[in-house]
Amino acid sequence: MRRAANRKKQKKQAADKNLPCQKNDRAVIKIEDIGSGGEGIGFLKISEQQQDSDTDTVKVTVTDTQIMNAAEVIDAGAEKGKKKPVKKGFAIFVKDAVPGDTIEVTVTKVTSRYAYGHLDRILEPSPFRVQPRCPIAKTCGGCQIQALDYEKQLAFKQKKVRENLIRIGGFAPEQIDSIMHPIVGMGEPWHYRNKEQVPVQQGKYGPVTGFYASHSHTVIPMTDCCIGSPKNKQILETVLSWMQAHNVPAYDEETGKGLIRHILIRDGIYSGQVMVCVIANDYRLPFEKELVEALRGLDGIASIVLNSNTERTNVITGRALRTLWGTDDIVDTLHIHEVMQRPAAAGVPAKDLKAGNLTAEVSTTGDVAKKESAEGTLAAGDSTVTEFKKTEESVTFGISPLSFYQVNPRQTEKLYSLALNCAGLTGNETVWDLYCGVGTISLFMARHAKKVYGVEIIPEAIENARMNAERNGIENAAFYVGKAEEVLPNYVENLKAQGMNPQIDVICVDPPRKGCDDVCIQTMLEIAPKRIVYVSCDPATLARDLKKLAEGGYKLEYVQPVDQFAHTVHVETVCSLHRTNA
Repeated sequence: MRRAANRKKQKKQAADKNLPCQKNDRAVIKIEDIGSGGEGIGFLKISEQQQDSDTDTVKVTVTDTQIMNAAEVIDAGAEKGKKKPVKKGFAIFVKDAVPGDTIEVTVTKVTSRYAYGHLDRILEPSPFRVQPRCPIAKTCGGCQIQALDYEKQLAFKQKKVRENLIRIGGFAPEQIDSIMHPIVGMGEPWHYRNKEQVPVQQGKYGPVTGFYASHSHTVIPMTDCCIGSPKNKQILETVLSWMQAHNVPAYDEETGKGLIRHILIRDGIYSGQVMVCVIANDYRLPFEKELVEALRGLDGIASIVLNSNTERTNVITGRALRTLWGTDDIVDTLHIHEVMQRPAAAGVPAKDLKAGNLTAEVSTTGDVAKKESAEGTLAAGDSTVTEFKKTEESVTFGISPLSFYQVNPRQTEKLYSLALNCAGLTGNETVWDLYCGVGTISLFMARHAKKVYGVEIIPEAIENARMNAERNGIENAAFYVGKAEEVLPNYVENLKAQGMNPQIDVICVDPPRKGCDDVCIQTMLEIAPKRIVYVSCDPATLARDLKKLAEGGYKLEYVQPVDQFAHTVHVETVCSLHRTNA
């Protein structure tokens, strides 16, 4: 009775809000875009609704489907049971649907601005739909868009960056189209990750490793991730065999009992060194020697570490580390690439390149395969693509179990080379790298600048940055622990007090997904460097921050998306701005 009453109440509320659909209604829609979580989005423009009185189900006829950003979706305005032309639109988000699919969905949740639906069946598959390589792609929460052709993934990410800069950043489309370059994609978008954190749970027939199902803490068994290192499978199977042989229990989140929580694997792509870190609910392991003997013979193993996390928490790692065998950390090398811009070849669709609708592969060198389009082609010189040439110059980094290090080193080389190129260094500049982490961008720039300063709030990261500078013989880089908005002004005031000119030519920021702190942006505007380089992992917060910088006297002059995480919705972007009165 209560459930029926709630359902009646929900339907009345939906009708009162003049919404075009209600929970449990069925609809046929065409998917036109991708949401921030990887869901397919169909935008309904409904001219007619018909109610099936026997099933109490609304059948929605889609006559003209288009897509809008979720933040722009508004109520369609048609009451249940009435035939009424609809002038505006309404979006339905559907997991596992890809652009181009025509699908039948059941509405599972309705808000005032959009709805969620369950994919019941695919009536007509998209020409861009592909069979996922991973057998658990649909249930795993890791690769949200693996069922979408990789070329179309790149197009989606290009479009995502462009539309955020225009809609959130307030930049004119003409300006963005003149400075934004085609996304740098991967030549091989598989097995690219150098780090894997794999949860362990007790299964029906023994311990299992795998990945959490989407929006849950249930592990889907898997030892061979399609975007992880090929070495991981043998390592995971070895640890599982050791657990099985010696009755070592997996950790149970609900009870807080058990031992093995996660297995963390880090792989030096260039060095070939591999670290295995067992994360346990204790400070010692039973049969440690047997585990070490089983692992040390595997290809590339250079470090075996125990990390102890005895807290009742969903945080993966604890603070205590003990090396069971080998070195405390491993090393890997990132090469600096020469960045070259060349005019795109004639014949590439102009709208495809600039607006993010391209259906062509962008290779590791930035080449764009030509494809004819009814909407016009690009004349040579109208846009440019980015190419890379690996140089002999490189920086070697130490990687510990807890240190931050980009998970896709081959694309990271290009990402940071782009940042270096945007800085426009001649050897005479003073550079500040905010959110510097373990000093990756700082050390990329140090050999090309007069002086580089890095700031990071995490003490361990700064310790690693100083060690990395020493490891590479770099003496013109200094690192500070603290907030950028505190450290940077103090530096300026101290130099002024000494009668010295606090010259700061370039500021580089590489913030987390939440973007730059407001105080940090205000600090940059007060310091007023000649150039700002912004490396972003979230287009929405990037656009928000660029708008503030533009309002503060900076001009956006370069935008370059980079696909750092194939088969996911995430995209990195490198931008440069210069002070208009410099």
